[in-house]
Amino acid sequence: MNSQKQVEVAVLGGGPAGIAAAISAARGGAKTILVERYGFLGGMSTAALVYPWMTFHSAAGEQVIRGIAQEIVDRLMALQASPGHLRDTVGFVHTLTPYNPEVYKVLACDMLHEAGVEVLLHTSVISVNATEGCIKSVLLHNKSGLVELKAHTYVDATGDGDIACLAGAPWEQGNDGHKVQPMTMKFRMRGVDLAKVKQYMQANPAEFYEKSLVNELDRLPLTGVMGFYSHWKAANLPIEREGLLFFTGPHEDEVLINVSRISGLDPTLAEDLTKAEIEGRKQVLLLEAFFRQHIPGFEQASVSAVGTQIGVRETRRILGRYVLSGEDVLGGRRFDDVIARSGYPIDIHNPEGKGVTANFIREGGAYDIPYRSIVPRQVDNLLLAGRCISTTHEAQATTRLTPSCMAIGQAAGAAAALAVRYECAAADVPVLELQQRLLKAGAELGIRDGIDGGERLMGRGDRKRE
Repeated sequence: MNSQKQVEVAVLGGGPAGIAAAISAARGGAKTILVERYGFLGGMSTAALVYPWMTFHSAAGEQVIRGIAQEIVDRLMALQASPGHLRDTVGFVHTLTPYNPEVYKVLACDMLHEAGVEVLLHTSVISVNATEGCIKSVLLHNKSGLVELKAHTYVDATGDGDIACLAGAPWEQGNDGHKVQPMTMKFRMRGVDLAKVKQYMQANPAEFYEKSLVNELDRLPLTGVMGFYSHWKAANLPIEREGLLFFTGPHEDEVLINVSRISGLDPTLAEDLTKAEIEGRKQVLLLEAFFRQHIPGFEQASVSAVGTQIGVRETRRILGRYVLSGEDVLGGRRFDDVIARSGYPIDIHNPEGKGVTANFIREGGAYDIPYRSIVPRQVDNLLLAGRCISTTHEAQATTRLTPSCMAIGQAAGAAAALAVRYECAAADVPVLELQQRLLKAGAELGIRDGIDGGERLMGRGDRKRE
């Protein structure tokens, strides 16, 4: 016989978005549970070694993500597990934020405990019981057996939109040809002579990304490298990249390598995901040998860690009350129902070949993420958090980044707590009150505390692709 569990808010998925959502919901007064399939929290930031966090700032240097995300950074800094926000020496964004993933795993549990969240690890959702547009329960499986979990409001923080999909919400995937961005098996190397890397960059600036801050390396710590183009071209490895990309830290002789690439597979299919995992680990060994033999500063380096799973950039995008577009992003669009902001550019890794398409926000600014984009169609008591929110393929290439997901998660959790308080559907949450709660919790919405000019309700503003 199945056991049963009853809560007010169920957050499904323990990545950066789910962590922020659960903390936010519990701080909002709701009895909250966080369910995670791994034996640790952190999602792509820990399981897939996605590092560093990019970015809390606009290209002009304005910090546009704060709240719980910044609180996590502050507490990591206090634990000497992050230096805070540093300039991105690749030059792609204004700042990046290194962190120690092992400390982050522990800190996340501490913050959830402090907020009163029940955490259930080693637990997967295997089915969703939804009728007439409402989730009645979700069925969990773990070492204890089967658990029927009931809640007033659910938050899908699975990354892949698994809960929304199982509940019957409509979704899209990929570009016009339904191809998604490639997956990457990330790994760390230690024993790297970063002083030698820096010296080579200063002596050969044309070998690196045109925006790289090579001329400022005498005063800035080296945080990221994109280039070594001639070395990569000469090697002619069977990996669809145009150069190397790696980031320094968290230790002084350590880097995170973001070079492997597996294209043409669908991460929502177990068979494709299996192929990607196997191919990704083969690429790690190939790249380790290449770095040691050909890249200055890596002669004595070796692989010290490989992702528990392959890194996934894109899967399902759940269709919501509003579909955020690339035009919205690049135009720095403002919305009455803003619940989060981001300054990260559109960053699309070619789904079918080499190259990255990068488009930057107008005037180095930021764009709003509207509440309607985290409210799915056809499921009344569900909210979205993380990379599965309602966007186009182009816009998802910026909302998918970790700080953006943290900010979205905080908003989804706060909205879930309000839905419990008012016993209402997600679409009927009073957005003005939600914004006020987020502002009081330190979130950056680009609007004044108090928010004059009338209530910001779901019925106001554009309703794109409804």
